[in-house]
Formats: sequence, structure tokens, C-alpha cells
Amino acid sequence: MATFPEGCALLFGGSGGIGSGISQVFAQGGSDIAIVYRGNHARAEQVAQAARDAGRKATIHQADVVKPEDVQAAIAQAIAAHGRVHTVIWAAGPLVNQRYLASTPMDEWRHAFDVEVHGFFAAAQAVIPHMREQGGGSFVTLGSAGHDWWPARDGMSVAVKASNEQLVKGIAKEEGRYSIRANSVLVGVIDAGQLHELTRLGQIDERWVSNTHRLLCLKRWGTAEEIGQACLFFASNEAAYVTGQRISVSGGFGV
Repeated sequence: MATFPEGCALLFGGSGGIGSGISQVFAQGGSDIAIVYRGNHARAEQVAQAARDAGRKATIHQADVVKPEDVQAAIAQAIAAHGRVHTVIWAAGPLVNQRYLASTPMDEWRHAFDVEVHGFFAAAQAVIPHMREQGGGSFVTLGSAGHDWWPARDGMSVAVKASNEQLVKGIAKEEGRYSIRANSVLVGVIDAGQLHELTRLGQIDERWVSNTHRLLCLKRWGTAEEIGQACLFFASNEAAYVTGQRISVSGGFGV
């Protein structure tokens, strides 16, 4: 098991397709968790109960991350319930329709930034004072493997997450004096929520699968738990001297 400071990991999007796998890994790895969900209370409770069954304390908190007041309230609730938030995992994000940039509606583009970037910025501003008071903490965001090799029609994910990549570096630079760290996990094609939904919608087909496999060193999709293991390392005491970094969990995408 990894080791952690006292308190919980606060997982925004912790009941989603990838987020639920991350939540499971943290609970099994030895951390209490606080799961922030937007609308699916039943799924959030199911994920939390699995963590409790593994012997960890787990709470759930509802928030729409485009509303800073919701983000602030969820963080305050998690602190009240657990005493401390040692890590914020940012796994919240909208469905990313596969579109060329020239065909991307402005309202979808703005919404993606509101959820992923403005939501994460609100969370960071709300929790940094708490982490300073507690003697440190960490942030882990989910980025995109497309930061290393641009995938056509995925710009609404790649460009948006690139903003959070820079916020991660800014937090690492400015808050390191308070023992606050920030890192990111670049996510490849994962056999979970978004992949399943885009396939159902017909935006991913056999041609897309074949073309994407050609770009992978490891000829399979990743799992949510494999993303969780990378997040777990960054959040743990074992990564206490790691900040401002990223790791690509993508099967060697684009190598």
C-alpha cells in the first residue's frame, strides 16, 4: 500500500467512467476518499460503498463544477467530514464529441472550458488556503495523451486540458514553498465511459479503432484502474519530491 498524509483524496468526477476506477484504486491503496458527483447520486453512493467495504471512510458530495459556489461547498463539506483534504484529483469533464476544430460549436467549446479549466481553477483557489494551513497537499489532473501527438477531431479535449497542464505548472511553481505539489496524468484511450458513449453515438467506428491501434505500442485500450495507479503515486508520500510533472498512461500513443 502507498502512504498518505492524514485526511482524504477529494475526487471531482470520482463516480464517472474513469473516476470510479481511480476512486477504487485510492480506497484499495490506503486513502479515504470524498467523491464529488454532478447528477448520478446512486452511482456515487455505489462507488463510496465499495470504498467503505474496503475499510476506508468515503463520503459523497454533489456539485455542478461550473458553479464556483458549488465547488467551494463541496470542498468545505469534505474538510468537515474528513478533517483534511490531502489531494485533489481533477477527473471532471463533459462528453467530448469528436469534431474537427472548424466544425466545433462555440457553445460546446465554452462549456468544455467552463467544466474542465474554470472548474479546476475554482477548486484550486478554494483548497489551496486549506492545504497551506495543513502543511501541504497535492493536485493531480487528468490531461490528454494528445498533448504529445495531436489526434484529429479530439481538439475539444486536448486544447482544453492543455490549459490545466499550465495551471499545474503554475501551482507547482507558486505553491511549492508550502509543500503543495501538482502533477498530471495524460490519459490515452481508456475502456470506460467516454469510449463507450462515443461508440454508442457512432462517433467511434472500426476504422477509428484500427487507425488508433496503429499509434499504440501496446495493442489494447487502457483501464481506469491503470490511470488510478498513476494518480495514486503522484498523490502519495512516495512522490513527495515530485511536482510539476506528467506521466502518459497511453500504451505508448504516438511514439
